[in-house]
Amino acid sequence: MLAVVACRAGLRRGAVSSAAPLFASARRSITMGPPRQDKLTTKKSDEQAFPGTEGAHIKDQPRSTEIANNKPEVTGDWVLFHPVYSPEELRSVEVLHREAKTASDKFAVAFAKVLRWGFDLVSGYKHKPIPPGANMSLEELQKGGYVMTEHDWLNRILFLESIAGVPGMVGATLRHLKSLRLMRRDAGWIHTLLEEAENERMHLMTFMTLRNPGILFRALILGAQGVFYNIFFFSYLLSPRTCHRFVGHLEEEAVLTYTRCIKEMEAGRLPVWVDHPAPEIAKDYWRLRPNATMLDVIYAVRSDETTHRFVNHSLANLKTDDINPFALREPNMHVKGRTVEFDRDASKHYVEESQEIVEKHKPH
Repeated sequence: MLAVVACRAGLRRGAVSSAAPLFASARRSITMGPPRQDKLTTKKSDEQAFPGTEGAHIKDQPRSTEIANNKPEVTGDWVLFHPVYSPEELRSVEVLHREAKTASDKFAVAFAKVLRWGFDLVSGYKHKPIPPGANMSLEELQKGGYVMTEHDWLNRILFLESIAGVPGMVGATLRHLKSLRLMRRDAGWIHTLLEEAENERMHLMTFMTLRNPGILFRALILGAQGVFYNIFFFSYLLSPRTCHRFVGHLEEEAVLTYTRCIKEMEAGRLPVWVDHPAPEIAKDYWRLRPNATMLDVIYAVRSDETTHRFVNHSLANLKTDDINPFALREPNMHVKGRTVEFDRDASKHYVEESQEIVEKHKPH
């Protein structure tokens, strides 16, 4: 099974990597160094840690093709790491829900449900089940509130993505400042959180090509972002694990929303989008085929949200000073799409497996 990833510095477009059957997608190029087995806890800043603990270095990336003057050809992305999915991966996503196990989990679920309700209210999102045996036209379904128009979906998506980029940036900022204050390693969390924030922003940039919101909509986003940013900022100071659990549940809702959108498109209820060409920014970002459509874009966005669901639920199971198991690589969508999380033991095993892959690929 092949998985394709695009990295910022050094990986050519369409680079292909493979690993063990369960964890086939290599998240980053593998760095070299002595293995550090059996521990998930990070090292102090003056102690030797496993290479790649803080994230991959540009010199650890595969060399690009050399040109005539022996200088490396500049290729690859202008954004941070993000997955590029195979057709099989895009369709391996399942709508999953993690059951709350602790009081903190229940609080996170409740807050996610409240925020979902608020998003639905402000963006006008509705999804009433169509009555069995109903023989209504598309216009009748829309008037009855059973089906949303493309304009309605854009309202929902633009509002959702403008807020969804906040948690990753807040978490990365606070961990960055904590690392500076305490003068110790971050253990690779900052990279993953920044990548999540940028990924959500790229979703917004993609859908902005379809509609330029008016001043009222922008004002709503401004107010919602200001309120949510500050609430999440202070909440992350108090309990990072609760915040990551909350984001995991919020991403569960995002996966559900995009799954519904896909079903509507495949049922022909969003006719304007069915054959609408994918925006050029989307083709470049996800390495879509030249004749890709909006359906391909929605599939890719849903897979991204699935990644955030899996990563945040997994991070919520770790101690705040544990090594980020996804600093070097991530499982492919056949794992992330069907498994809601790694518990701490699974994360520890994944880190050890990454170290074994490093040793296997180390030149002798």
